[in-house]
Amino acid sequence: MSKKIVVIGGGIAGMSAAHELIERGFEVEVYDRQPRYVGGKARSIDVPNSGVDGRKDLPGEHGFRFFPGFYKHITDTMKRIPFSGKRHGVFDNQAVSKRVMMARFNEAPLINIVNFPKSLKDIEVMFHALHHSNTGLTKEDTDTFAKKIWQLMTSSYARRNSEYERISWWEFTDAGQHSEAYRQYFVGGITRTLVAAKPKEVSTKTGGDILLQLLFLMGNPFAHPDRILNGPTNEAFLYPWWDYLVEKGVKYHHGHTCSTIACDDGQITGATFVDENGAHVAASGDYYISALPVEVMAKMLTPAMLEADPTLQYLPHLAEDTAWMNGIQYFLNQDVTMTRGHVMYTDSPWALTSISQLQFWKDFDISQYGNGEVKGVLSIDVSDWTTPGLNGKKANECTKEEILSEVWEQLKKSLIVDGKSMLSDDMLVTSYIDADIIIPGHGPSTNKEPLLVNKVNTWPLRPDAYTHIPNLFLASDYVRTFTDLATMEGANEAARRAVNAILEKSESKAKHCEIWHLHEPDLLSHWRKADQKRFEQGLPWKSPHFL
Repeated sequence: MSKKIVVIGGGIAGMSAAHELIERGFEVEVYDRQPRYVGGKARSIDVPNSGVDGRKDLPGEHGFRFFPGFYKHITDTMKRIPFSGKRHGVFDNQAVSKRVMMARFNEAPLINIVNFPKSLKDIEVMFHALHHSNTGLTKEDTDTFAKKIWQLMTSSYARRNSEYERISWWEFTDAGQHSEAYRQYFVGGITRTLVAAKPKEVSTKTGGDILLQLLFLMGNPFAHPDRILNGPTNEAFLYPWWDYLVEKGVKYHHGHTCSTIACDDGQITGATFVDENGAHVAASGDYYISALPVEVMAKMLTPAMLEADPTLQYLPHLAEDTAWMNGIQYFLNQDVTMTRGHVMYTDSPWALTSISQLQFWKDFDISQYGNGEVKGVLSIDVSDWTTPGLNGKKANECTKEEILSEVWEQLKKSLIVDGKSMLSDDMLVTSYIDADIIIPGHGPSTNKEPLLVNKVNTWPLRPDAYTHIPNLFLASDYVRTFTDLATMEGANEAARRAVNAILEKSESKAKHCEIWHLHEPDLLSHWRKADQKRFEQGLPWKSPHFL
């Protein structure tokens, strides 16, 4: 008789765990607080009441999706999710981004390639960005940052996991000793793309490892560093996945919010949920996977659970290490493409990033949505909600209308071509702000779904996917993983680790889920090994000699 697994939480981690378990013959039930969506923070969100005259509601997003080329876990899962006409399933619903734009207040934007140059046009764009950019960066700035990248590339993994985990990105890059342009382009411009990370808080171990992955991809002529979906996330990815899981036998309970996880005599004895009607629903199984976010799981802890596994006491500390990175969509009456990829707004006090969606949604008929006037979708992520904007107010202190107006003004001031903004007020049809931002009539806003930020020296606080409670496992982006970042990739890897632990505990003969390390070029291994010896001898990093 197969073992029954109760998966608490239906985000990427919960879906990933259900996927791996159902394919290995387990009985799986998923309890998700969302009444109709799946995928947690990755989901699309229909803009309420935006469809008129028989059209569908416009597609909003909690935040735009981004699949860097170094992702292995989530993309492996995507290849196993069937999609009609696609050889590699929903993985083939990815489009390749080719450019990145750095937009500046009242200045022409900087545009560069994000991958290995594959055409004369790519080379022209690359050298134009290098030699015709009024950035204010000095030779000392570029030399310093190059040396810091070289230090990361040649540092041993042991040094990164120990020494660099305890150093912020700001400290490592000597940001305080360099120009504002250095801090803007090299220090802050990079970390704002890493799930709301702030350079003075994020560890160099986390930020450095991810930056290296992106740089190595740019040097690989066969890789695509930046991939996005070719349609709204639900249609291109999550709904096909949900259909596959249900077809395979996963039982879904939508609209069920976990209220308690019961622990007795060192074992989980059940979980209780509150459904949409306010009724209490009990769930029991042989094993339990918590795929809840850290700030939610921290509230589930009981004295009995902490007695059974004292390491869980650190979850409330991790729960404080969250930040906001939420989406806004501006629906336009024309398709303003801007660039073939992401835009980073380097002067934006609210740390904006964006992408113009429809250029990648080739088979998506936007005329069937909204009021029929929309021809462009500009999707924004707002990553800093606590710094005053151009209006002098913090985002979390603004009304909904003030947020939408302020972000629009920051966009217009940044997207300058030939002295004129690429956006104008007459382009705007409607807009939508993520409903997870709860904006009261007075006082600061709250966020129902913040993101974990990998702050300095928090790795020791993070748990493994298994616990000392023999039938409780953790699958969420705060779990220790090779990915080490609160992303879909990290959540999927954590789920795989939880499933592998269940396979061990249940003595299942099913094949373990594959886990991948972050890959770095072998040609650097000689220098990493040399630094490993220095680290073991208690010596600091020293720039290696060339072979």
